[in-house]
Amino acid sequence: MNTTKIGWIGLGNMGIPMAEQLLKAGYAVTVYNRSKDKETVLKEMGALSAETPKNLVSQTEVIILMVSDDAAIEQIFNGPEGLFSVEISGKVMINMSTVSPAISKEMATLCKEKGAQYLDAPVSGSVKQAETGQLVIMVGGDESAFEPVKPILEKMGKLVVRLGDTGVGNVAKLAINSLLALYTQGLAETVVFANQQGIKTEDLLNLLNNGAIANVFTKIKGDAIIADNYKPAFALKHIVKDLNLAKAIGLNSPLAKTTLQTFEAATTRYGEEDLIAVIKQVKG
Repeated sequence: MNTTKIGWIGLGNMGIPMAEQLLKAGYAVTVYNRSKDKETVLKEMGALSAETPKNLVSQTEVIILMVSDDAAIEQIFNGPEGLFSVEISGKVMINMSTVSPAISKEMATLCKEKGAQYLDAPVSGSVKQAETGQLVIMVGGDESAFEPVKPILEKMGKLVVRLGDTGVGNVAKLAINSLLALYTQGLAETVVFANQQGIKTEDLLNLLNNGAIANVFTKIKGDAIIADNYKPAFALKHIVKDLNLAKAIGLNSPLAKTTLQTFEAATTRYGEEDLIAVIKQVKG
């Protein structure tokens, strides 16, 4: 039994399977989510439930956040029932969300003033990797905060790397997701072009998946295109958010500009679908 008491905030597509890994590893986990129905599966595994972030603090030592954006982070920390509304001295806050480096630096400063520590630790990988504990976790923050919690992160990831000071983990994640967006649009355009020339999607994907540029992402998203299945593993609207965050810290290349324009145009109709639904925007 691992004795560190963990609080978990945010139970979306990634949060639930990530928290499950900690429960399976024997950690005591207390969860908070605005939609309480999402807590059910974890409570059945032994997790406790907190009514508010404030209530969660007193029951835990390490608090992990996995939420959607900067606004959610602001509310969780600074809201009326937020983490900062109660004594947090000695706690470690690990923000695994994909957010801006700026919000991490702001929260890290406030945590330090209150006697707590903060790490940004976003992840690379999707639901399948979360379900199997095979995520890649990139961390920014003080080494003194990182080393004690590294074993916790290793229960969720196959690779856990501290890259440097606060916000660096966020920058690395935005760089990775920018490449993800570029590649997704490239894959969509390639399929559409091949189809226009009379090549079946199945045949093209067979060639790609057995060639020099074969990769897991092409296999998974290619299968989704073939099956016309756009159930979100990573919603298209979230890649728009990430591209805008990357743009805000300097991403301004020709490919990035074009990709952001395409995904933004797709958001109205396909924002709640998987990011590979951008192929429907490319088709016109």
